[in-house]
Amino acid sequence: MRSAYRSNFVVQNMIVSLTIVRYRKAFVPLALLAMAMHRLPMMLSKGCSFWKLLGCGHNGSFDLKPDWQQWGLLAVWEERKNFDDFYRSGFVSRWWKLFTYESWTILCEPLQSHGKWDGSEPFGKPDVQNHDGPIAILTRATINLNRLKNFWSHVDEAAEMLTTSPGYIASVGIGEAPVYRQATFSIWENLEAVKSYAYRSPKHAEVIKKTRQENWYSEELFARFKPIETWGTINGKNPLKNLLN
Repeated sequence: MRSAYRSNFVVQNMIVSLTIVRYRKAFVPLALLAMAMHRLPMMLSKGCSFWKLLGCGHNGSFDLKPDWQQWGLLAVWEERKNFDDFYRSGFVSRWWKLFTYESWTILCEPLQSHGKWDGSEPFGKPDVQNHDGPIAILTRATINLNRLKNFWSHVDEAAEMLTTSPGYIASVGIGEAPVYRQATFSIWENLEAVKSYAYRSPKHAEVIKKTRQENWYSEELFARFKPIETWGTINGKNPLKNLLN
């Protein structure tokens, strides 16, 4: 999905929201319809500088087989009040309340961000080094079409490494388009756990090396966030329950 984007700089008090919702099987056609219908309301949302309507995978990471019942919205808000207004009375939020049976939302503050998403830098260029406590990670890429086979041949292995890593809490696979525009949003106990997974796992290091050597991606983005609030459930539980002050 295309998105509105209005600034390349970090906005003071910027809030990043991710909401994951689940529809009953009978309402899957409405979920598909929402991917088209919700574009205009998001474009018109006050204080929303960036947004993406997202599909979801099954295994908490990239997945060729979509979960037709689970969908998401990632958005960047200039301040908390903009998000609160959207969540309280916006068209998209009211749609969720009417047609979905489960919803989970996490609000975050950007800590660091490198790379681009559709040519823009949606989270600005923050550089917060001294974060302690739970941390959320977004990895997102547009995969070169001539490298799809190479990419997908390593997905299952990478997903297993992710979910079995010490300090891992939860993750969700999200994407703007099937097969070639994919992302993972993961939550960890602390930054040390993220670094251990990313840089000290030989298998993961080898996959990262191949992405560079074989030029898998035409565009990629990596961002870290400080989770500040969460509510609702995903697959029956809130991954961050009792972990945020």
